[in-house]
Amino acid sequence: MSHSINSEFKFDPKEPSMPISYPIKTLKELESRSYFESFHYPFNKASVPIESGYSEPLPNRRRILVCHDMAGGYLDDKWVQGGTNAEAYAIWHWHLIDVFVYFSHNLVTLPPPSWTNTAHRHGVKVLGTFITEGDEGTTVCNELLSTKESAQMYAKHLAELAVNLGFDGWLLNMEVSLKPEQISNLKEFVNHLSLTTHSSVPGSLVIWYDSVTINGDLWWQNELNEHNKPFFDICDGIFTNYSWQEDYPRRSAAVAGDRKFDVYMGIDVFGRNTYGGGMWNTNVALDVIRKDDVSAAIFAPGWVYETKQAPDFETAQNRWWSLVEKSWGIVRKYLGTLPFYTNFDQGRGYHISVDGDQVSDATWCNISSQGVQPLLEFADSTANSIQPLVDLKEASYSGGGNITFKGSLEKDNYLKRRIFQGEFTLSELPIHFFYSVKSDSNSSLGLVLEFTSTINKAMSILLTSHGMDHLSSGFSKVVPTSEHKGNAPGWVIHEGTIEMNGYILTGIHALCYRPNAPFKELKSRPFGPDYTVPSSTDYSAVLGHITVKTSNYKPDFPVSTSWLVDGEYINWKSGPQDSRILSVKISWELKEGKNFAFPHYNVYVEKIPKLAGGNSGTTIEHVQEYLGVAHVNCFYVSELKVPASISNLKFIIQVCSFDGTNQNLEDCPYYQLEIKGL
Repeated sequence: MSHSINSEFKFDPKEPSMPISYPIKTLKELESRSYFESFHYPFNKASVPIESGYSEPLPNRRRILVCHDMAGGYLDDKWVQGGTNAEAYAIWHWHLIDVFVYFSHNLVTLPPPSWTNTAHRHGVKVLGTFITEGDEGTTVCNELLSTKESAQMYAKHLAELAVNLGFDGWLLNMEVSLKPEQISNLKEFVNHLSLTTHSSVPGSLVIWYDSVTINGDLWWQNELNEHNKPFFDICDGIFTNYSWQEDYPRRSAAVAGDRKFDVYMGIDVFGRNTYGGGMWNTNVALDVIRKDDVSAAIFAPGWVYETKQAPDFETAQNRWWSLVEKSWGIVRKYLGTLPFYTNFDQGRGYHISVDGDQVSDATWCNISSQGVQPLLEFADSTANSIQPLVDLKEASYSGGGNITFKGSLEKDNYLKRRIFQGEFTLSELPIHFFYSVKSDSNSSLGLVLEFTSTINKAMSILLTSHGMDHLSSGFSKVVPTSEHKGNAPGWVIHEGTIEMNGYILTGIHALCYRPNAPFKELKSRPFGPDYTVPSSTDYSAVLGHITVKTSNYKPDFPVSTSWLVDGEYINWKSGPQDSRILSVKISWELKEGKNFAFPHYNVYVEKIPKLAGGNSGTTIEHVQEYLGVAHVNCFYVSELKVPASISNLKFIIQVCSFDGTNQNLEDCPYYQLEIKGL
């Protein structure tokens, strides 16, 4: 599928094409509200509400804001339904982040929904950017600030975009000199934007960038002081410029008083005039900010990716964020609700699986598809030790991720590795745990669950299959799991049940160990000429997913007849060998009175052939071809090749539940399109 927009054609947002995210470049465009008439608008709505517990104002503690600025923005992440670059940029250390800002140098930067979806899944707020800079910025401000009414009107339009696209507010960057008489309308703009955004988006934020002063001078202060505090007083925080000195965080805290956590000291990871030099020394600035107990704004952590830090992006990213974690600590608790499900998907990869079956071997990227990310501890690789990592080239049970455990392990040893920490409050009902494992016959993988109760009694429970008696002494309790083979070869699903009324689940660890049975050669692997018998200490296991749910939770899939599925913008072109090429927008909704929410939908097509010479008793094999994933209730099929032998196309919308269950394909809603003569 070609993903380039030909530069000879002027992009017309009203014409159907592969859905993309794009910014608003002029005040005229903002005022006209033409964005809402765009073909792309319905695809750009974020579909994941912020994880419950985070829709309130930010917690009263120091925080980290991340400002994502990369090569002008709207790169691989502009393809709303996903791009083709398996090595696209992504962030997965969400447990360290409180606020995520999507930044570009366009007038109005609208965050692509993929970032909002995954940030919200992790309880992180997402802001767009409004920026004025250079001569163009001066012209914009002359219009924007011409009257009190104009300031209010543009503020109202920005608030409306946040509401309709599902993100949480704005970073304001007024990088221009202003006339003193424009300042009162600038304050009106900031104040009105804060008030309207707060009243329409719960827990929203408007943050002021330290640029123009209260006298209209473009004069970066690098701290909170009397020159910028009047703006700070009418919004939710200030993001200071990067060239501060060691005592500026302390001075800013003194000026802020009881709002010191709303001061975000800027750090440029590229190191341009930044305290501590950024790059691999970003933690030097963080240490000072932490000591003075204010917040941090990390600008352009994509430096690791853009500058191709060694040895590879995955390792360098994990190493860089481990320095942030070491300096800052984990101050955010992940507040989990049941059902909890994750497949460790990183939002990019080399294949896609559904229930253990690989449905696509194409490279892809779609940050919306990120599962809840594991909190793996980074260790510089020590000899042979088992280092858990997300290996995008290894098998996946669901999506394109996993956690892979490889290394060396002696027979009677076991290794415990952190996967999650957080807080899940458990009810009276028994709790079901499911997890999928693919391993060699000499490697076993269990889960260790950490609990605390209201009286602070800690418990550690091991969930594992048989053959673990020799290790049971290290745990409060061992719960045996039942194993069943999934439909897919190689994967084993483990299932265990625990009653923990009054306890909070605070952590999940993986336990790597050897089964009690004697070591035997692997029977399941096809032995090629390069096959070497693994040594008895080689350890290899892949964790595919984890589901935690109460015993009474059942995914509730509406019957297919309760959906209305429709196709529009149908476009046929002729292709080679009498084939056709089809583009169509498919939409679906539940009929009146039914209200269900689903996290996403897998979209397939079945190409139904013409029956040659009547029905000769041959049965047609139904092959469902995977087309992609939708996070909203519509999907654009672009340039689908349809051979001449096909009479009908059946587009199947597979409904996916919050516990990771997918509806059976034969029960799913679908849209059937008959192919008529061109």
